[in-house]
Amino acid sequence: MKHRLSAALLLALLWSAACAHPAPWYRWRSKLDRSTTCSQVPLGPGWEKESGPFRDSRCEKPILAK
Repeated sequence: MKHRLSAALLLALLWSAACAHPAPWYRWRSKLDRSTTCSQVPLGPGWEKESGPFRDSRCEKPILAK
């Protein structure tokens, strides 16, 4: 019984990892000098989201809505 439960939990863990998607990228603009950068996470209070989401780290390939 324990082996079946362990196997089921392992299978569920592997399945969720296989179905995971990478985090989207966003273009951020500095409030100080208007420079831009691409990041997956907010850069702090001195930055505002300019555009996105994107699939790549260069913020060139947009994620198309379904």
